[in-house]
Amino acid sequence: MKEVSTDTPRYTALGRAFEAIRAQHPQLQSLRRDLHANPELGFEEHYTAGRVVEALRACGVDELHTGIGKTGVVAVIRGKTDTAGRKIGLRADMDALPMPERTGAEWASRTPNRMHACGHDGHTTMLIGAAQYLAATRRFDGQAVLIFQPGEEGYAGAREMIKDGLFERFPVESVYAMHNWPGMPVGQFGVNTGAMMAASDRITIHITGKGGHGAHAYLTIDPVLVAAHMITAIQSIVSRNVKGADAAVVSICSMQAGDPGAASVIPGEARLVGTVRSFNPAVQNLIEKRLSELCPTVAQAFGATATVTYERGYPATINTPDRAQFAGDVAASIVGEANVHRNWEASMGSEDFSFMLQHKPGAYLRLGQASADGTGSCSLHNSGYDFNDAVLPLGAAWFAGLVEKGLAAPAAESEAAHGTLEAASA
Repeated sequence: MKEVSTDTPRYTALGRAFEAIRAQHPQLQSLRRDLHANPELGFEEHYTAGRVVEALRACGVDELHTGIGKTGVVAVIRGKTDTAGRKIGLRADMDALPMPERTGAEWASRTPNRMHACGHDGHTTMLIGAAQYLAATRRFDGQAVLIFQPGEEGYAGAREMIKDGLFERFPVESVYAMHNWPGMPVGQFGVNTGAMMAASDRITIHITGKGGHGAHAYLTIDPVLVAAHMITAIQSIVSRNVKGADAAVVSICSMQAGDPGAASVIPGEARLVGTVRSFNPAVQNLIEKRLSELCPTVAQAFGATATVTYERGYPATINTPDRAQFAGDVAASIVGEANVHRNWEASMGSEDFSFMLQHKPGAYLRLGQASADGTGSCSLHNSGYDFNDAVLPLGAAWFAGLVEKGLAAPAAESEAAHGTLEAASA
């Protein structure tokens, strides 16, 4: 093994794909940092999509399709053989977040209030790395379909690509994605055979009372008072209606009423906005029903009225059991079984890859990116976050391994993995 300096993030990885992709690490890092410096929101990823297209053309993909789901890109790479017409889909998200960056990095965002604070720049780069390897080697029987998706952060870009005929045009038999995870060490993967992420719904509650002077509150119907009681009552929905074995969260995250400059004016209206997270559709339906019953009743008790708007957002991200097992096996072939957590705890966060899993079997994994020196350990959606470039070859090798093992050519089925390498960021 090659010895590296002690201040460089390190992990042990196996296999031909990893070795080949690691040799391209400097170029991949350069691409990732360029994408990071030029972040774009959902359906605005014109620069990002352009860089993706440029990189895919350079590595020689067989088909290149743009404008799918507005700014999405799909590439097709054919194996040396295609005896059964099999296809596997690999997905990476491309969009950034509307927030300022405070990393101080040389490659920090050049666009005010735009930042890659979730690592989609890294996901995109890892899939490019896999494309370079697969196009150069083609040691598989079938087709690899590479999906570069726009608008994951609240825009449902996966749903838009599906509406635009993604799976009719590219009928993959299964589809896979991953997300970096700052809470897991570099060189590890997390997966389970069920729910990985929760469904995410939005609730908006409009309360109508009767405004007036704060000194004569008895002449009013105070919507602020109603809102306070309603917030408390809403917390009973999960604790007193949902079985303990069924996880769910209801959070009121915004309250708007009155004007801070009018300290003696009781407003006539108030608005509450929040989120509901759940895994079970039955629980999701129950919470919607209880909100629609409870909130108007609480308001009525004070002489006010209330309307509830419940908007279904992303569904729960549910892995297909056998595909999750396979994805974990591919990860284990790279980092060893001891570094694959196969009973990874589901997150109450949400992910629009869930729309793809509603249409196709597949799996969604976590990729650890926290180095011992703290690199990559900042939480997601934080102004100090940055993707850890040390894991670029690892994630790319996992994507490539899904294709090589999932579409194994007869001559390649007996080939052994090559070598053990000590990996590090360049």
